[in-house]
Amino acid sequence: MPQQKASIIGAGIAGIATAIRLAVKGYAVEIFEANAYAGGKLSEFEQQGYRFDAGPSLFTMPQYVDELFKLAGKNPSDYFTYQKLDVVCQYFYPDGSQLTAYADPKKFAGEVMQKTGEPPAATKKYARNSQRIYNITNHVFLEKSLHRLSTFLNLKTVKSVLRLFQIDAFRSMNQANHSFFKDKRLVQFYNRYATYNGSNPYQAPATLNVIPHLEQHFGAYFPDGGMYQITNSLVKLAESLGVIFHYQTPVTEIVLENYKATGVQTTEGFIQGHIIISNMDVWFTYRKLLHQHPNLFPEKILGQERSSSALIFYWGIRKQFANLDLHNIFFSADYEAEFNAIWKQKSIYHDPTVYLNISSKYKPDDAPTGHENWFVMINVPANTNQNWDSLIAEARNNIITKLSGILQEDISALIASESILDPRSIESRTSSYQGSLYGNSSNNQFAAFLRHANRSSKIKNLYFCGGSVHPGGGIPLALLSAKIVGDWVEAPLK
Repeated sequence: MPQQKASIIGAGIAGIATAIRLAVKGYAVEIFEANAYAGGKLSEFEQQGYRFDAGPSLFTMPQYVDELFKLAGKNPSDYFTYQKLDVVCQYFYPDGSQLTAYADPKKFAGEVMQKTGEPPAATKKYARNSQRIYNITNHVFLEKSLHRLSTFLNLKTVKSVLRLFQIDAFRSMNQANHSFFKDKRLVQFYNRYATYNGSNPYQAPATLNVIPHLEQHFGAYFPDGGMYQITNSLVKLAESLGVIFHYQTPVTEIVLENYKATGVQTTEGFIQGHIIISNMDVWFTYRKLLHQHPNLFPEKILGQERSSSALIFYWGIRKQFANLDLHNIFFSADYEAEFNAIWKQKSIYHDPTVYLNISSKYKPDDAPTGHENWFVMINVPANTNQNWDSLIAEARNNIITKLSGILQEDISALIASESILDPRSIESRTSSYQGSLYGNSSNNQFAAFLRHANRSSKIKNLYFCGGSVHPGGGIPLALLSAKIVGDWVEAPLK
């Protein structure tokens, strides 16, 4: 019998990981990618001697990458290496205070005590709460599909379900964080984790206070060679398993016969597939690739509020700053007003929180000698036809003024090169509807249940992976979506 084929739409990190899992399972796998490169948001580019990781810059849960190599019978360190960060992030507050987020829990608790007066017991209590939420939710909400009966028919799930009242779903993150800490700077520190999945800490359920556990317990890492090495190493692994990549080959339609996916129509013609996996944003999957079948659209899911987006300036800087690290945060003086601007006014606050990533701190050849490559990002609303040119110009001035004041240096005079990524270009380059980074937002307690399943309930042989479907956005969850699909797809017939 001929080898069964799997066709994957999109070479984002979840699409590549799914390809690896299905190739190991025995499928002949082909990936169709509209761009000339793999990785989706996890890509890179160079400009005037500076190299930039274009998208995700924080690497956590490396075990999910290592797992793919082990699954293929490979030694992960032969393909992909990384180092754990001793300092996760440097935080700068408007009052002039600074907080160093050390990876070591005791050292971090001591730093918090010294800078905010919050006792180590409070920090430890918070960490235990975050870990408890993780232990309850991990097996149900992250590693398994919520749309399979088998998920709810095992002992781990039963134990988790019986403890769901402990995941703090009926308070907001901000309300919960205020109950743990008195110092408003530490509340702001923990509220920031809502941005890890594009949500609002003043609306999102306190269940999302699980996120600090992923960073502070499991650690943050820097891939040797930069973030794009995650993509590079997995592409090489996939190719070694026989996966075929078709670049600059957009899929224009998922072909159905009697509610069964039978292949994809591409710019190179029709390609048959026994199973089809879409790594494209689920909104575009339906609206563009299944546009002939509107009766199959999950309108309630497609109509949900989208996550926030990002405005990123890639600056080549003619100086090195000793007081900056790989990851740096410059907080807004009024965090709630900033989120109100994003979520209620659909605009950009005049004093935005600025995230600054400098990979040349760990990879010096990412910038010329004596220079740094600055990835400068602020959270912004999804694209609903705002006047982005005006918003970007104003935000650029506000960011430069803010950083210049804190760093006591005229940043504008140091910018040697510049590129900009905004919600419009995020949408056009990565097929992310409205430029949202994480699909639907998580601004209500039922968000985990409202994400699209990893398999269609109406179309046979059609599966979904990536940040717009269960379990969510970000590198770890995107890789887990691939794991769920890989577990769900039956082994090919021999």
